Amino acid sequence: MRKIVSASFVLAASVVTFAAMAQQRPDFSKVEIKTTQLAENFHVLEGQGGAISVLSGPEGVLLVDSQFAPLTDKIVEAIKKITDKPIRFLVNTHVHGDHVGGNENLAKLGALILARDQLRARLQNPNPAADGTPGKPAAAQALPVVTYDNQVTIHLNGEHVRLIPIRSAHTDGDTLVYFPEHDILAVGDYFRSTGYPVVDLNNGGSLAGIIDGLGATIGRAGPNTKVVPGHGAIVDRSALIAQRDLIVAVRDKVAALIDQGKTLEETIAAKPTAEFDAKVPNADQSSERFVKWLYAEVKAAKTKTTAR
Repeated sequence: MRKIVSASFVLAASVVTFAAMAQQRPDFSKVEIKTTQLAENFHVLEGQGGAISVLSGPEGVLLVDSQFAPLTDKIVEAIKKITDKPIRFLVNTHVHGDHVGGNENLAKLGALILARDQLRARLQNPNPAADGTPGKPAAAQALPVVTYDNQVTIHLNGEHVRLIPIRSAHTDGDTLVYFPEHDILAVGDYFRSTGYPVVDLNNGGSLAGIIDGLGATIGRAGPNTKVVPGHGAIVDRSALIAQRDLIVAVRDKVAALIDQGKTLEETIAAKPTAEFDAKVPNADQSSERFVKWLYAEVKAAKTKTTAR
């Protein structure tokens, strides 16, 4: 008899996988901050967790994301090597701890935190852990002070930094940070250039949203645009297109397997990502998670359609 796997079970499995990944913590004492210069007053910091974009100049510093709290001192030291100006603004691209963990520390240093309404709400009222343990609300100083759900522009150092909501993509509180004068897009985790795409269903992410979000980002990117992903190497517009097309292609393969009555285990065993694995860095560590997420969403959508 074929084993039946419900969409709700698959969704739970996907959430558990994501939560387990998020709970992994490195030895922060061994982390080094790497600085990459993209323009005279624009740098990217990589340490552990999400990449940090740094816009500097005579009017002060704007950061995109803050990595983990134990790395704040190292991050601040790296910024001091770029500029002696204060950190004035911190934009959070989404709610995950490797992107917002340093919020409280940077707020105490004088940074004004900006993020989507949904992100602030999730920091205040986090979902339970995978084992059911209640989530711990963020400290008051870690919360965004300025929130938005439409485009906001920050005028700083001759740049007009646009904070553009990307709805229900990696999470339900994603922001695209566009630096038009530099032709740079900082996108957080709804695009990553290492591993397969990740959507956090437990925090409002969705398949339709990530496809739409990538489409909107492609629309803003030109032939010379630099794209700073949440994780992985800095890329160009063609990488955005390739990832959007990859998601659609594997989604269609997974949908066909579901139509054939395949269980989650059988779908994973069929290796619907096989044709892309050689092209995706760290594919072996992320392909199963990717397939589980797609199976959960496609199965749920089909079940909902059938129930109507």
